[in-house]
Amino acid sequence: MKSVKLLLILFITGAFFSSCTLEDIIFDEPLEEVMTEYDLWYVDYHRTTGSGDVPFLSKAFTISFLNGSLYANNNIADIGITGNGLGIKVGNYNTFNGFLEVFHGRDGGYDFDVFRISANEIKITDTYNNVSYYLIGYQRHHFDYDKLFYENIEYFLQEYIAWEKTATSVAGTINAFDEENFLQFTPENTTTFYASKDSFGTNVDNIKWDFVGAYEVFDVQGYENLKILTLNYDNGDNEEFELSVINDSNIRLYHPRSKTTYEFAGRGFVQYLKSKEEQKHTVRNSGRKRTKIIRKTKVRTF
Repeated sequence: MKSVKLLLILFITGAFFSSCTLEDIIFDEPLEEVMTEYDLWYVDYHRTTGSGDVPFLSKAFTISFLNGSLYANNNIADIGITGNGLGIKVGNYNTFNGFLEVFHGRDGGYDFDVFRISANEIKITDTYNNVSYYLIGYQRHHFDYDKLFYENIEYFLQEYIAWEKTATSVAGTINAFDEENFLQFTPENTTTFYASKDSFGTNVDNIKWDFVGAYEVFDVQGYENLKILTLNYDNGDNEEFELSVINDSNIRLYHPRSKTTYEFAGRGFVQYLKSKEEQKHTVRNSGRKRTKIIRKTKVRTF
């Protein structure tokens, strides 16, 4: 069985060596033990390198290897619950030939070389498709759910057909956003949003979207669990909010201009990579794939 490679940068100084070298250190560690060492492998998509693509990895937030079965969490909402935390079964794998062979139910077969780069990180490389993915290992009870939500918050916002306003703080001045009861964030063009004044309780399939525009999410300097959301309406209006996640179906928006806090609940959960018959709803882009998100950073001034 092929050993797993550990990439180490050795800084060697002395009379005979004067430069840095990159070496592959080979360990007698069975590949099956490496792949099953952690319950969940977080796909750190922002570190992906190469010009190619492996579709099932571009859709997954986590993957898991268990007794020859491959599991994936393709949604952020319900993560930790679906499939007892592992997600849904999407295929099979084996390590018998010394490399990782994956047989995905929709995407077909792929072969990967596996490199260990730290105690809980590996790189898997598909040389045929010229792409490498970096995976971070976690046990289920130690998984960093906050990091997952905030690093991928644009995708979380897209996982419901609509977000319905469920609470408005007593504090705060009256403003135009008070009248908007539904928001929708879609995969189209990555940053399209819709807003509606329809009454509370309207079925998501019957919502009339009164406004459309583009949205952007910003990191906040010094804060890991807070984002800034801007809504840029096509009519020229702009709104800015502090965005925080309450749980996997509720968010909080604080409107600094009016000092009003709103809470929204997700309606119409969309489960990705299910068949049309199994999906609770359809979306404009049911084959959603992750892309590298490069956010701007803002300083919190309010």
